[in-house]
Amino acid sequence: MPEDVEMNDSAQPAPAAAPAAADAPAPAPALSTLQHLKEIASVVEAGSLTKEVRRISRAIRLTVALRRRLAAPDVAAFLAFALPPSSEAFTRLSPLLPKEDGSEMDVDAAAPAAQVSIKHGLPEIEIYCYLLVLIFLIDHKKYDEAKACANSSIARLKNLNRRTVDVLASRLYSYYSYVHELTNSLAEIRGTLLGLHRMATLHHDELGQETLLNLLLRNYLHYNLYDQAEKLRSKAPRFEAHSNQQFCRYLFYLGKIRTIQLEYTDAKESLLQAARKAPTAARGFRIQCNKWAILVRLLLGEIPERTVFMQKGMKAALTPYFELTNAVRVGDLEVFRVVADKFGSTFSADRTSNLIVRLRHNVIRTGLRNISISYSRISLADIAKKLRLDTKTAVADAESIVAKAIRDGAVDATIDHANGWVVSKETGDVYSTNEPQAAFNSRIAFCLNMHNEAVKALRFPPNSHKEKESAEKRRERLQQEEELAKHMAEEDDDDF
Repeated sequence: MPEDVEMNDSAQPAPAAAPAAADAPAPAPALSTLQHLKEIASVVEAGSLTKEVRRISRAIRLTVALRRRLAAPDVAAFLAFALPPSSEAFTRLSPLLPKEDGSEMDVDAAAPAAQVSIKHGLPEIEIYCYLLVLIFLIDHKKYDEAKACANSSIARLKNLNRRTVDVLASRLYSYYSYVHELTNSLAEIRGTLLGLHRMATLHHDELGQETLLNLLLRNYLHYNLYDQAEKLRSKAPRFEAHSNQQFCRYLFYLGKIRTIQLEYTDAKESLLQAARKAPTAARGFRIQCNKWAILVRLLLGEIPERTVFMQKGMKAALTPYFELTNAVRVGDLEVFRVVADKFGSTFSADRTSNLIVRLRHNVIRTGLRNISISYSRISLADIAKKLRLDTKTAVADAESIVAKAIRDGAVDATIDHANGWVVSKETGDVYSTNEPQAAFNSRIAFCLNMHNEAVKALRFPPNSHKEKESAEKRRERLQQEEELAKHMAEEDDDDF
C-alpha cells in the first residue's frame, strides 16, 4: 500500500494566524479514482504473491464500492498502468472502452499521491482488468462490448488453474451469465457453463462450483426446464457453502423446483430459509422469495400472517398476493377469479400463473370446509350453489369434490347418496388429538435447526487455543473487520 507523502506549503503562513491553527495538521487529500484503482491492484498483487485469497476478496469489495465513480478515462489509464502495451489482454480490452473527447480524469492535481508500482504478468492482475472493464461496460449499458469482453475473459480463464484466481473467476462467471441474460441469449452459453462447472470440479474450485451450479439452475429455470435442473442439482457434487449469497440463491432455485414438482413442504422450508438468510439490502430477492413462499403456503392449506405482507419496502409488491390470500381464505371462487384477472399481468411477469391455476382447488376446499363447519347437514345442490360451480353437472361435480375432500381428511363428514346430503360430524376437542403435539414438534425442530446453523456459521481464528493474540495483530484484525463491515452493504447490493 502507498505511504502517506508529506506536502510542504510554498507560501509563508499569515502572521495573524492563531498558534492553534498553525499547529493543526492539514487534512489528507482525497485520492482520485485512478489512484484508488492502483491501490486495489497492489492489494491483488499482494494476495497473488502471498497466496492469500482474503486479499483478493477485499480487492473485489473495494471495487464494488468504487464502481459508481468509474469513468472511461480512468479505466483506460488503469489498463495502461496494469497491463503491458504488447499484452493480449491490453489489445483486447482497450478497443472496448468508449472514446470520450474532452473528458478529464478524476485527478487531484494539488496533491499528487505516492507512486504505486505493480509487477506485470500476474494472471490475477490480468483477470482483475477483465472484471473491471466488464463491470464498467455493464453499468454503462454497452452490452455488445460487454459480451465480447466476457467471452474473452472466459477463454482466458480456461487456461488458468490458480486458487487465487478462483474468487475473481466466480465474479466473472456471474457477470458473464448476466450480460447474456440482458441480451436474451442465455441458451447460447449453457454448454460453456457446463464445461466450466466440470473444470471447476476437476480443479477442486468449490466457490466456482457453487457459483456455476446456481448459474446453470437459473439458466434452466429461465426456459422452464425444471426436470433438467433437478437432474443437474441431484447429481452435482455436495460441499460446504462458501458464500452466503450463493447459498441463498441455491435455496431459492431449489424451492422453485420443489414447488413445480408438488413437494410443497420441502419447497416452503427452502424458500423461507432463503428469505431469512438473504441480506437486508437484497430487497428484490427477498420479495421474490416471499411471493413464492406465500403461494406454497396457500397450496399447503395455510394462510400467511398479515405481517408477511406488511414488511418494510414490500407492501406494494405483495399487494396482489395479499388480495389473492384473502380470496383463498374466504373460499369464494368468484372473488378468486376477479383477483386472478385483475393481476394477471403481474402473475405472468412473476412466472407464477401456473401456481395460481393450482390454487383454484384450494379455494373450493376452503369454501367446502367453511360450509361443513356452518351446517350439520346440507344438500349437494346447495353446496354447488354456494361454491358457485357454474357447470351443467354442478351437483355431480360437488359430490366428487366433497368425496375427495373427505378422503384427504380436509372435511370430517359423510355423504348420503340416496338423499343427496352431506352430513358433518360433530367437532371434537382438538386438544384430545395429536395436533398440538405435532405443532409443538415442528416449532421445536425449527428452533433447533436454526441454532445448529448459527453454530456452524461461527468463525474462530486458527490456533486461538494455542497462542495468545498480540496487541498489534489484534489491531490489524479489528481494522480488517471494520473494513469488511463498511463494504458489506455495497457487496450485498451488487450480488443481488
